[in-house]
Amino acid sequence: MAVPFEGTVPPGVGAIVVGDFPLASGEWILPHHHPQHQLAWTRTGVLSIAVDDTYWVLPPTRALWIPAGVVHRTGATREAVLCSLYIEPEQCSLDWSEPTPVGVDGLLAHLIAYLKRSDLDEAPRLRAEAVVLDLLRPLPSLPIDVPLPVDERARAVADALLADPADQRSLDAHARAVGASRRTMTRLFTQDTGMSFDRWRTQVRLRAALSLLAEGQPVVRVARAVGYATPSAFLAAFRRTVGTTPSRYLDGDRMFGPIDVEQS
Repeated sequence: MAVPFEGTVPPGVGAIVVGDFPLASGEWILPHHHPQHQLAWTRTGVLSIAVDDTYWVLPPTRALWIPAGVVHRTGATREAVLCSLYIEPEQCSLDWSEPTPVGVDGLLAHLIAYLKRSDLDEAPRLRAEAVVLDLLRPLPSLPIDVPLPVDERARAVADALLADPADQRSLDAHARAVGASRRTMTRLFTQDTGMSFDRWRTQVRLRAALSLLAEGQPVVRVARAVGYATPSAFLAAFRRTVGTTPSRYLDGDRMFGPIDVEQS
């Protein structure tokens, strides 16, 4: 595993500095951390952020608060521009100690663009920074955890399912393919991932589905692509695991109005 590095922050003034980083589809920034708190967001495309085995998919209606010092990887499932706000901890009123998804509405999007300006005087900049922090509201849905098994046999099964979440083979079939018994494979998944094989496979399928849904693919097609026989079965699994429906997840749980992504 790559040794995490300290990420660079663009020069700027004030408590909040804004930087843009283009990401190609499928591109990932290696594990890194920042001495500042970070709010990661994109105006277009779809971001993915991983902290250890926990994974967030972020369409333009969502951003992720990443506390200072937390090692993370950032990528794009569809071409995007990572827009990051870097916030000095000693000048921040928020005390969130864990990565936290927040909703992004039109006002917050315009404030981020406003703070990118280099010609702001100190007083209006400070006022805008205070409003940004005041607008950050946690969203209730859960991240998706996909811990990877350590045992080589379980890892081979995991790799097969990560490559094809729609793989319908039973645990018995997967176990035979790697020369193990069902009992052994059941034990290994519980031991190495902290969850049953069925639950782990559900997490993999929903993680893959989130990226497809965020790209605008219809639920019927997405359900089939990740291994569900019917959309209703997929929707039930999604709500049970993530804590909300796909539509509410993608539009910020409808806690916010529509987002205007045009640059001001």
